[in-house]
Amino acid sequence: MITFRQKGDFSKASRYLERLKEAAKLGVLDKYGREGVAALASATPTETGLTASSWTYEIERKGSSVSIVYKNSNINKGVPIAVILQYGHGTGTGGWVQGRDYINPAIQPVFDRIADEAWKEVTRI
Repeated sequence: MITFRQKGDFSKASRYLERLKEAAKLGVLDKYGREGVAALASATPTETGLTASSWTYEIERKGSSVSIVYKNSNINKGVPIAVILQYGHGTGTGGWVQGRDYINPAIQPVFDRIADEAWKEVTRI
């Protein structure tokens, strides 16, 4: 007769596998972060190119949720240039420069790909 005995549990292995799974998810978000930055940079109106080249992203974790946050670091005299290009701004002489909606059309295809991939993952089970 053969018998097997086991002491302990698989908690360390389970934690390791969970961390691997999380890393894989963050890799997907990293891919979409880079895609979003490229889309925003190519759609940003350019005069000097500084605003277009100032897009970055961060992956933020809060509790059980993870977000991709796109940022633009081109700020002139406290004014975020990407925002005034998007929404418009007043001039020093009392005029108004109309904004141009370039952010939403540029980033929407990236959001759509994220949603499609998430849906495939959810329905795969």
